[in-house]
Amino acid sequence: MTRTVSILMGSESDREIAKKAETVLEKLGIPYETRVISAHRNHKEVDRYVEDSKSDVFIAIAGLAAHLPGFVASLTTKPVIGVPVSGKLAGLESILSMVQMPSGVPVGTVGVDNGTNAALLAAAILAISDPATSKKLQEYRSTGTK
Repeated sequence: MTRTVSILMGSESDREIAKKAETVLEKLGIPYETRVISAHRNHKEVDRYVEDSKSDVFIAIAGLAAHLPGFVASLTTKPVIGVPVSGKLAGLESILSMVQMPSGVPVGTVGVDNGTNAALLAAAILAISDPATSKKLQEYRSTGTK
């Protein structure tokens, strides 16, 4: 069974961070889909997308109030990885909105603007049940590829 990742951006301005994640997933041969979808501007579309998605892991990239990762996590029991985006407070506002989720609605959070680590974490999650992905991930990490 093919495992997939959804990369969601709160805004088109987050594209460069998404590209970092896409590059890693491509190198590892992990299928993904990237969408711009705002929890603030169109929460019903987020709800439909998550409900209909066959993805195994979600990467949600968001800045400022950064509600997208938490909103996605509230809609699914699948892993959600939040990528805070640097902003007026160097990304602190985004980090806090992700790591301070209420008990029962976890969002795994990586460093500010770190789409690379988000993809590597998604790959590690998929590798638990996929030996081929595990092998590719080990090879990737052993080469020190960035």
